[in-house]
Amino acid sequence: MNDVAVAFGLTLFAGMATGIGSVIAFTAKRTNYRFLSVAAGFSAGVMLYVSFVEIFFKGAESLSERFGDYAGNWINVASFFGGMLLIGLIDNLIPSAENPHEIHSERETRPLHDPTAPIPEFVSETTMPSRGHGSHDHGADHHKLMRLGLFTALAIGIHNFPEGLATFLAALEDPSLGVAIGVAIALHNIPEGISVSVPIFYATASRKKAFFYSVLSGLAEPIGAGMGYLAIRFFFGSSTGVIPSEIMGVLFAGVAGIMVYISLDELLPTSRAYGRGHDSLCGLTAGMLVMALSLLLMQ
Repeated sequence: MNDVAVAFGLTLFAGMATGIGSVIAFTAKRTNYRFLSVAAGFSAGVMLYVSFVEIFFKGAESLSERFGDYAGNWINVASFFGGMLLIGLIDNLIPSAENPHEIHSERETRPLHDPTAPIPEFVSETTMPSRGHGSHDHGADHHKLMRLGLFTALAIGIHNFPEGLATFLAALEDPSLGVAIGVAIALHNIPEGISVSVPIFYATASRKKAFFYSVLSGLAEPIGAGMGYLAIRFFFGSSTGVIPSEIMGVLFAGVAGIMVYISLDELLPTSRAYGRGHDSLCGLTAGMLVMALSLLLMQ
């Protein structure tokens, strides 16, 4: 039970990083895009290295013990690509216009912490509540921005369900491994918190509401972990609650596939878009190096 509590705590920490992104949006005078670039690359490095070097082979080991080397390796590979397919389907079910992985520019976020700053082009000045006394009804403008913010929060929440389960299962198997993945997921969630806060703030002029919805989107991570764990125990657990090794093997391979997809589809493109020179590669290499040293020191 203590292992479950530690795994859930790490997953909660990773999910709540969306709230950190919201706080940064409202307090930072400048958005450090080079930091976000390196952080995204670092997260990708951690996820890619641990997926291919550790988690994938943990899945193969568990499945080979149960089904033999030949069948076990086939099931492991199928589970890996099944994880990629699952997160890919989730990604494609979300309308591209509301996909949450685009970081807002400094010009777009400046009015969040500086009331005297000009309103960015993607929202007209009259869209901001309490900025004028004209008779025009701006309800439609507010509704459009609120819808954008809520859809962004929903999109992030849906993405965070499998991410939360991935963090939880890794931490359940090996807490030190869970810490590394939890930190990587947390860094990944910071810019997503910014993406939720910006349109909701412009729709409501409320920092509290923007922060609330960014945190709510991150809560999907521990909720997804808890629901997934309870479902796995209910359907596959023994009378003592222990999950069979072959089920854990399938889940580990699937988790590796999910993390590889997230790294290649979300983190690396974001890192490349907002970095300079070799920022993305430096972050990627640093993430792999830190993960490699961690695994070596834990032996």
